[in-house]
Amino acid sequence: MKHLILAGLTAVGLAGLSATNAAADGHAAKCGMGTGVQATGEPIKVGGIHGNAAPGDFSSSTDAAAAYFSCVNANGGIHGRPIEYLVENDQWNPELAGQAALKLLVDEKVVAMVGNGSFLEMAVNAGTYAEQGIMTMASACAVSECFESSNIVSTNQGPLASNIGAAQFAQEELGSKSVACIGLAIPNVGTWSCDQVTKLMESRGGAGHSIFLNPAAPDVNSALLEAVATGADTMLLNLPAGLGIAVLKAAEEQDLRDAYKWIAPTPLYDLSVPEAIGKYWDGAVYVNAELAPFTDGGADNKNWIKVMDSYAKADDPRDSFSQSGYLSARFFVDTLLAMDAADVGDRTKVNAAITAISGYKSDLLCGPYYVGKADFHMPNHAGHMVLIKDGGFEVVRDCYDYDSAYFKPHFAIEKELGLR
Repeated sequence: MKHLILAGLTAVGLAGLSATNAAADGHAAKCGMGTGVQATGEPIKVGGIHGNAAPGDFSSSTDAAAAYFSCVNANGGIHGRPIEYLVENDQWNPELAGQAALKLLVDEKVVAMVGNGSFLEMAVNAGTYAEQGIMTMASACAVSECFESSNIVSTNQGPLASNIGAAQFAQEELGSKSVACIGLAIPNVGTWSCDQVTKLMESRGGAGHSIFLNPAAPDVNSALLEAVATGADTMLLNLPAGLGIAVLKAAEEQDLRDAYKWIAPTPLYDLSVPEAIGKYWDGAVYVNAELAPFTDGGADNKNWIKVMDSYAKADDPRDSFSQSGYLSARFFVDTLLAMDAADVGDRTKVNAAITAISGYKSDLLCGPYYVGKADFHMPNHAGHMVLIKDGGFEVVRDCYDYDSAYFKPHFAIEKELGLR
């Protein structure tokens, strides 16, 4: 089934539209106990870390988690106790990332970590979280350590799953036989995810090629020429939105639109992208969306916007990382509210409850969310495909599972848990 996502909306415009809808249906944001009474008991300390500096700002995940926690606190908190959410910025600095985790875990003695979003901190702190007995409920993961660690679980997919989803769609629906994956020369990001795209295509009788940009000095023209030289019929833009747009602009200068199929993972699912790339690319770029389309009418999707309108800043992004931050915070709160009130300040008991999560559902996700004890965690590995069209996005494939050998261990766990 195809439907259009509203075109021409900025993040603030989307928020304004949803606020109008919220007023029309007469419902306020729903959070936690829903009492409408401000929590005044002893605070429960919860931590979060994001990266906000060059090469990018991942703070929308912690912004959304903070907004949800504020809503929870205004609605009775956790059995009357408010959440005190302490957020650190690692500034994309490994030393600061390590210091931030120790400050929150050792000095502040937070009971849990929720909403984390960063390239660096996941890689730096994965071992620390295991040592401290913390199951970090992340929201904006990109590196392999986030998904291949015992003590981190995220509501977002990251580049590996989203790229596999895009390539699978291209092979099944567009007839792609050879995919050139253009990524960043970062081993645990670009190399890690492009390698799996090649394995997927080869398993289906096709081919894959990897082209990597230097993140410190990306030369998009050279990368595009290298991709063309592979003989691939499909270009996969495994890049942050800004660099993905730059590649498309370079391709437009060479009039390459119709010479190839163009696909991308979630970063290009941004309301500003259709205008940024212009009419030349209308109807030609397919993008994987790892959570529900922004304007879908599901209860969680609508409540996310209501929470942001009521408890976040007007300029806080309403993007996929924001959806993920909201969802991680909601799942965390649901878990604490199911615990005995006497145990919600006990780190060991809180993290045992997080680890026991199984079968949580949301319209923001295509499948169930679970944690469990394992050396890897990626519960979100199904998504949607959208087409950039008429200044917006058209959904061309609703929820579908990604079919890759990489996910076989995850499927086995899900089957064991009765989730598949």
